[in-house]
Amino acid sequence: MNGEAIELRGVSKTFGRVRALDDLNLSLRAGELTALLGPNGAGKTTAIGLMLGLLRPTAGTVRVLGRDPRDSRTRTEVGAMPQESALPTALKVREAVTLFARMYPAPLPVEEALALADLLPLADRRAGALSGGQARRLAFALAAVGNPAVLYLDEPTTGMDAGSRQAFWAAAERMKEAGKTILLTTHYLEEAERTADRVVVMNAGRLLADGTPEQLRARIATARVRFTSDLVLAELRHLPGVEAAEVDARGHATLTTRTPEALVTALVQSGLPFSELEVTRASLEDAFMSLTASPQAVPA
Repeated sequence: MNGEAIELRGVSKTFGRVRALDDLNLSLRAGELTALLGPNGAGKTTAIGLMLGLLRPTAGTVRVLGRDPRDSRTRTEVGAMPQESALPTALKVREAVTLFARMYPAPLPVEEALALADLLPLADRRAGALSGGQARRLAFALAAVGNPAVLYLDEPTTGMDAGSRQAFWAAAERMKEAGKTILLTTHYLEEAERTADRVVVMNAGRLLADGTPEQLRARIATARVRFTSDLVLAELRHLPGVEAAEVDARGHATLTTRTPEALVTALVQSGLPFSELEVTRASLEDAFMSLTASPQAVPA
């Protein structure tokens, strides 16, 4: 599928006097993994509720796969892994996945869905006996078994150990390679930075930024250069490209710059003594904190 998988045009949503979304315009391209980020109360849950057809917009239009998200055909092409899942605890894992598969017109084979979620060793265990991380993997299998064109993942790796997280993201990558459109919400920004093709940042019901992780990091365009030295603050500030400089009581210097390569080159060529050099570029978390601290930010 090409083009836009999800479109919100001029969407507002109010709950009494509370405006959860305010003239939101957002398009999600088919076949991409998009991370939807924002602080608590940003409007992410409301936006996803509209995309799932669980809510109706107060104003504007919502389209999923070109149709109303409440359309019965649309629902059969959408999978959702909510943050809190009411699992069929009395059923075994394989039984639960089989039950959900029967609700869709062209599901994945049950064994394939179990393998995708790394659940084959747990297939005969009751869902109610799973650990927190295992239950999240079952929620993923239930969302994926319908072979959806669009998949919503809400805080998917909460409660998973490191191995399960790695297996989960490998499975998500395989689904994306198969042409699935994936919308992710997460508080683990390093996961979003590593996996997302595109990042959308919301706050107060509005769109703040939209771009690749690299584009969002570039908006603050800074790096930190750290090293240990006997240089005084005045000397550090005269190095090329330094925007800010700090030195602690132990001689650990931290310099902020937009041109770390030029700064490090000048430092080496100066012949001034230093050690323990470390260069850290701006992360997605740095960009996120900067954006959400500035309500007047506008989309890229």
